[in-house]
Amino acid sequence: MPATTQDGDHSAQNTPAPTTDGTMKAVRFHGKEDLRFEDIAEPKCGKGQIKIKPAWCGICGSDLHEYQGGPSICPTSPHPITGEQVPVTFGHEFSGVIEELGEGVADTWNVGDRVCVQPIIYDGDCGACQAGLINCCYSNGFVGLSGWGGGLSEHLVVPEYAVIKLPDSVGLDVAALVEPLAVGWHAVNASPFKPSDSCLVLGGGPIGLAVIQALRARGCKQIIVSEISQMRKEYAKEFGAHHVLDPTKDDIVARCRELAEGQGVNISFDAAGVQAGLDQSVLALRAKGTHVNIAIWEKRCSIFPNDFCFREKTYMAVATYVKGDFQEVINAIADGRLDMCKKMITKRIGLDEVVEEGFKALIKDKDNQVKILVRGSGQI
Repeated sequence: MPATTQDGDHSAQNTPAPTTDGTMKAVRFHGKEDLRFEDIAEPKCGKGQIKIKPAWCGICGSDLHEYQGGPSICPTSPHPITGEQVPVTFGHEFSGVIEELGEGVADTWNVGDRVCVQPIIYDGDCGACQAGLINCCYSNGFVGLSGWGGGLSEHLVVPEYAVIKLPDSVGLDVAALVEPLAVGWHAVNASPFKPSDSCLVLGGGPIGLAVIQALRARGCKQIIVSEISQMRKEYAKEFGAHHVLDPTKDDIVARCRELAEGQGVNISFDAAGVQAGLDQSVLALRAKGTHVNIAIWEKRCSIFPNDFCFREKTYMAVATYVKGDFQEVINAIADGRLDMCKKMITKRIGLDEVVEEGFKALIKDKDNQVKILVRGSGQI
């Protein structure tokens, strides 16, 4: 019997149903630097499932890492839950419109509903899931990385638990940003943050900007950002940072102490994942301060325990989000607390342009791009 989590969800034992006889277009990841816009079988909606036409889909840093150096997150042998392996359809940051409801789906859903998808795949049986920690599932995966289709396609089928209805005031384009915004929101939720705290954010990319917005929405007293790119420094300031520093020019540790009562920041959020930033972040913390790692590192880093020990500092890590974070982000967008979201969108492209105008643009023009959205067919 599938476990019920703290979010009231049931685990995804009910995998997506067999495909139909029809075909559809999708962007599929076959291996390093091998993305293909191709025809694949269109999925059929099964019991307890919802079929969606993606409207907008963001290209995530995880997608980019897979493209440049993977597969690493994407399974190269059958995934324990989805049973799928590379090639897989990409896209886990997306919104869409319901086009079909499977047998047994709650009558609160209707064809035509505007939705976004919380893409965590979990087994419901492991110790983490039994404790309600679906984001820490020992067999976890993601729609759009581990199987079950993805937002970079014309159709996909997901379990009912993954679908979240949107209020009329939240556009489908902004709804595609809920996933990365939820990462930042969850990081702040999981940390010991208080509005009176001074916080350092490492990195002004999409996740760093999500953290800045989450802190701003909660009334953070002081937000300090460390970023090299001029364009991203400007975004950080516009999105709510009180001070923006350049680690190639500024002494981050000295400046944080100067700006934070001579002691240093209470919390640092690492959305960059580079050794130099980690070193600066830990030293920039005051006594009893907390370093929060959000970044997915490409290689091992080193930590000197004495830097924590003598000031009783804490290192903690956060893993994506839980479903409650999605709803909180949607509520914050709807009521205006998260009012800068749309400015994260720097480019919009078609599904057939994903490789050249999406992935390659993010590689070649990284400093000028925050979030590239891919247009789907599910728009109303």
